[in-house]
Amino acid sequence: MPDKDPNGMQMVGRYLSIAMMLPLATFIGYVIGYYLDKAFHTGFLKIVFLLIGIASGFLELFRELNKDTKNQ
Repeated sequence: MPDKDPNGMQMVGRYLSIAMMLPLATFIGYVIGYYLDKAFHTGFLKIVFLLIGIASGFLELFRELNKDTKNQ
């Protein structure tokens, strides 16, 4: 059962993971698209997967922040 009043280090870890979520999802989407472009000899998949990575990063960011506001 989680604490109602987390200590400072728990809060730092939680918000640091939220802050890294968007850039990491964007980077992973771009890398997947880059390697698919190399495999299929295309030039547009990195843009498509970059946009998918950005969208998934924002989706997870909104989910985490929504979960955070419900707990208060």
